[in-house]
Amino acid sequence: MPAATPFRGAGRYAPSPSGDLHLGNLRTALLAWVLARRSGRAFHLRVEDLDRVREGAEQRQLEDLAALGLDWDGEVVRQSERGEAFTAAIGVLEAQGRVFECYCTRREILEAPSAPHAPPGAYPGTCRDLSPAAREQGRGRMRELRREPALRLRAEVPSWQVRDRWAGEVTGTVDDLVLRRGDGVVAYNLAVVVDDAAAGVDQVVRADDLLSSAPRQAHLAHLLGLPEPGYAHVPLAVSTAGARLAKRDGAVTLRDRLERGESAAAVVERIGRSLGLEGCRSARDVLERWDPATLPRHPWTVDLPG
Repeated sequence: MPAATPFRGAGRYAPSPSGDLHLGNLRTALLAWVLARRSGRAFHLRVEDLDRVREGAEQRQLEDLAALGLDWDGEVVRQSERGEAFTAAIGVLEAQGRVFECYCTRREILEAPSAPHAPPGAYPGTCRDLSPAAREQGRGRMRELRREPALRLRAEVPSWQVRDRWAGEVTGTVDDLVLRRGDGVVAYNLAVVVDDAAAGVDQVVRADDLLSSAPRQAHLAHLLGLPEPGYAHVPLAVSTAGARLAKRDGAVTLRDRLERGESAAAVVERIGRSLGLEGCRSARDVLERWDPATLPRHPWTVDLPG
């Protein structure tokens, strides 16, 4: 009989291997690690490689996280190797009658009139209730375009509520979200729900630009009979211009800073200062000293010399 795990749940960090992690990414990873370790949870690393992948980026990201003092439990999971699990989840929703084919192009969705109060570009429900003849016409059109129809969730509630560690109760729209794209790639919202549940993740720490996605993901977990995780969204890192931090803002990655003579310990110290801490030179220092109740609720403005 296997030995009982010493962990109580799990946290995770899930980067996309499209390039090197910038300081905002590293800060979020550090906070996810601290919150998991402090609460006795396991900490898992998942590579979300279903979309754009830059050669060598995954290994560089793992090396950068380790350089800051982060460790993780178990093997690194790659979403590209999880196809069977995603297909099975779609099958569960199909058995519930909650999946429909969508034959719209992205341009058609953007140009279609939206429902009242819906954000620009929201799916207008074009293919939700087509007749059998119209569906067959749509399939024929897809064959001409040499692509498969997208699969969408037939949402039956307008909204769902989640609780975030810092934002409190958050109610968000539940829409007919894409489950599998027309190119056959499973959509992010489904993949993240299935993968978190499979890894026992009950604490999702990520940047707050994804907070609006939490209600629809929690609802999807509910439909799949999976546990809903707790959420903890942290403020984004932004440039001095107030825009989301990006490579174009200069020397914003760990490797950039190392090339300019800054050590990994100094980068941790910089992140620590963004949390109101002085003199933190390792992830362990932040773990021992940071009080989550003091997390600044405003974006972290990254002002870097050189």
